[in-house]
Parts: sequence; C-alpha cells; structure tokens
Amino acid sequence: MPELPDVEGFRRLFASCATGRVVQRVDVRDTGVLHGVSARQLRDALEGRRFTEAERHGKWLLARTGDGPTVLLHFGMTGLLVCAHPDEVTDAHDRVLFTVAGGRQLRYRDQRKLQGLWLADDDSAVARLLDRQGPDALAVDRAGFEAVLRARRGRVKTVLTDQSALAGLGNLLADEILWRAGLHPTCRASDLSERERRRLYALMRRTLRSAVTAGRVPPRDSWLTGHRDDPVLACPRCGGPLRRSRLAGRTTVWCPRCQPEGS
Repeated sequence: MPELPDVEGFRRLFASCATGRVVQRVDVRDTGVLHGVSARQLRDALEGRRFTEAERHGKWLLARTGDGPTVLLHFGMTGLLVCAHPDEVTDAHDRVLFTVAGGRQLRYRDQRKLQGLWLADDDSAVARLLDRQGPDALAVDRAGFEAVLRARRGRVKTVLTDQSALAGLGNLLADEILWRAGLHPTCRASDLSERERRRLYALMRRTLRSAVTAGRVPPRDSWLTGHRDDPVLACPRCGGPLRRSRLAGRTTVWCPRCQPEGS
C-alpha cells in the first residue's frame, strides 16, 4: 500500500514529468476512478491548462494548475504514477492518461481502484476534500505531534495510522517506528510519557527521512520491514522471535523482547 514515502516519490515524478507543461489531452480509460467529476468535465477543466506544481499532504497528491482547478489523487492500496511516452503501450490498469507538451504522458495506474481522482475548483474545495486529514506526518512539529498523542485515548498504532490524527503513515511505517521506539503497539497513546513521545517523534522523523530517500518503506535487513514476511520471524535487533497479530484489522508485527507489553 502506498504510504507517505511512496506518494512523495510520486510527487517528484509528477514534477519531473508534468510540472510546467500544458495538458494537451486527458484520456479517461476507466470512469470508476473518478469521484464527483465526469470524464468530460475533467477533460474540459484541464486540457489547455498548465500544471504548475505538485504538492503532497499525507497520502494525497495535489496537482495544481495555477489559478485553475486542482486534481487530487489518492492511490489506495495499489495505485501509482508512471511517466511514459504517449506511444508506449498502456498497461491494463492505466485508468487516466494525461498527455502533456514535450512528448510525455503521466499515467494514473491502479489495479484495485479503491481510491482515485477528484477535481477541486479552488482552494476552498481542496480544503473541504482534505478536511478530515490530520497534520502531515513529515511536516508536523514536535509540539503538534505530542498534542495529537495526548488527545487520543486509542492504542498508539491505531492513532499513528489514523489519517484524521496524523496523515501519511500506514501499516508498515507504524510498525517500523514503534519497533525502533521500543513501544508496544497496543499501549495507549495518551498514556505515553513526555520522554516516550519525544523519542517516538524523533524516530518517526528519522524513519520517514530514510524512507523518502528510498521512495518507499525499504525492506532492509536492519529494518523490521525487511523481515516481516520471512518464513521464520526473527527480530533484526535482538534476534528474538517476532510476533504477528491483527490490530484494528491490520497485520501487526512487533518484538516482545524489544517492545514489551506495558512499554
């Protein structure tokens, strides 16, 4: 599932492929990924306009056209962006194609179609679409992060992955960050000490910076992520057995030795 680092990679790809270029054609191959806008409305709104910048908030990508409308993209579980030449063969899961000047084509590709594209006419419409999003996990300062944790009585992993609390973290990142911080995923967010909150924030920032550089949550040998699908689950830090369970409907992996219950 694309998380903040993946979407930041999509933002950079969008910037290199389409930013500053005029949209020559919009080809909607599957209207099932459009929300609140028809294929014709999307074409009429964008063709002839110039993509001016790409922004990211959490797992959302905002493609702006100056003082014109903004396209908001969400990638669900299987979505991604591809930059191609218009003559290249399309993939079966390419849902919307944006052909821009300079012989480039940006493709929104998604197998499962759990999210998709929205069109916002102005900044107030963008704000309404993002109204339920919490602060961006990469942009939030420590005070804001600690305020989120103090205000939530739920389990810390549930809070970290709640997009209305903190935008951008998904299952892999939450498990990785909690493992690094030595915190059990079921501990209450509001019960964390100031020291624990500060440590969690510092390790979230460090983990995000590394993952953004890699363009995804990297399955490195030194990371929990690199071992969560091993046949025999062993902690890369202490060598002890890892545990796998379900928490709020998500597969959760942690180390009982490094993250003791009650931590």
